[in-house]
Amino acid sequence: MSQSISATRLATLAGDFARSPAYVGLADALRELIGDGRIGYDTRLPSERDLTAALGVSRTTVTRAYAVLRESGFAEARHGSGTFTRLPGGPTRAYDRALWPTDVTPGVIDLVCAAATAPPGIAAAYAEAATELPAYLGGHGYYPAGLPDLQAVIASSYDERGLPTVPEQIIVTAGALAASAVVGCALAGPRDRVLMESPTYPNAVQALRTGGGRLVSIPLDPEGWDLDAVAGVLAKRRPRLVHLMPDHHNPTGLVMSDEERATYARLLARHDGIAVVDEAHHSLRLDGGAAERPFASYSPDAVTVGSASKSVWGGLRLGWIRAPRGLVDRLTRARIGLDLGAPVFEQLVLTKLLAGDFDAVLTAHRDRLRQQRDALVAAMEAQLPDWTFRRPSGGMALWCRLPATGATALVDEVERRGVLMAPGPSFAPEGGLDRYLRFPYTVPVPQLEEAVTRLAEAWAVVRSGTTTPPGRERQGGVLVA
Repeated sequence: MSQSISATRLATLAGDFARSPAYVGLADALRELIGDGRIGYDTRLPSERDLTAALGVSRTTVTRAYAVLRESGFAEARHGSGTFTRLPGGPTRAYDRALWPTDVTPGVIDLVCAAATAPPGIAAAYAEAATELPAYLGGHGYYPAGLPDLQAVIASSYDERGLPTVPEQIIVTAGALAASAVVGCALAGPRDRVLMESPTYPNAVQALRTGGGRLVSIPLDPEGWDLDAVAGVLAKRRPRLVHLMPDHHNPTGLVMSDEERATYARLLARHDGIAVVDEAHHSLRLDGGAAERPFASYSPDAVTVGSASKSVWGGLRLGWIRAPRGLVDRLTRARIGLDLGAPVFEQLVLTKLLAGDFDAVLTAHRDRLRQQRDALVAAMEAQLPDWTFRRPSGGMALWCRLPATGATALVDEVERRGVLMAPGPSFAPEGGLDRYLRFPYTVPVPQLEEAVTRLAEAWAVVRSGTTTPPGRERQGGVLVA
């Protein structure tokens, strides 16, 4: 069933669009709103007369803007009914079959990926970067450590957090996973152990083992880090690399306190372990309070991995490494063995964002995630009251504990109802966790509430024991974002 959006609401979302000419600026603003999901697919747009009054523009401006939308595939006119939003390629164009090996049809809610649509302002950054690209076309285009301006602005972001950093300590990569692969290739060979938490972000496991490192896992309690257990594993197994996500851990949402960071750093120094600190979710703090200090401020040998994909948009495939000076050359050599640099255009985009009003971009991103988190928590408490989870202070997902095992069977059952999710075993490097389910809150509130309804129905079926056996293994070949 189609929904509609009022002229007043649409005028608020469109904001102060470009007015030279006004119809082009309005069309561009509407295309961005439709493209990133703030105006949903198949939504009835306001009448030209109503939108003209709400925006304070001429009727011709709105008429021509709607015509541009129709011509570019972002809207269609229905005789007697109005103008409805569309997407070039159809509603499933946002689903990537590489992320989940199944057919995706209209009405399916994809919750495998903890990734949101782009916040406002991203399209403008791309447009601005395009004007600067010609200046780079006369060179070879290879920047193994990154564009100097981008290195500088990333280094400055660490300075602002109280971690002194110079641009030469930054290596820009094609995403955080690429950064982790560089670290694994450079610092962990076949004789070295790599310690990973369980649960953890599954793709980081393979990335850090690029150099052949041997996996060692340690359980991460839903309530926090057991540092006594960590000390025992470090003393017994002596891993070369130790992967950590101290800020809004994926998938648990945990945040390591400053005291825990200091203690963990002392343990690593005592046993010659190098922390690989994944800060992909660092900037996604949704609740108030002061942020904890960067882990590397306690552990000078730590290698920190950052990402634009979670703080900005998954399509901006850029990450970076912040490394101690003594490791930079080694990491750069390893990086050249994997690729020769990240795309110049995307680096220009990220430079524009970070050097501009990045706080405004983050604020819009966080506000939307906060609203969606709160709606999901309310829906879960109402429809699945016997499930337990910690309300995360940031990040992108709830880590839910089921009353009994059966997450894998539940994922199969809820898929039959049009919801795609990742069960606990997908986040367990060495198996287990079938009593857990990750529930991202990265889609609009109506989809979250509908997903909870379908999930509750599926859970009732699983508990009744009437499900059919799973049709395929979930973990193999699945890229969980």
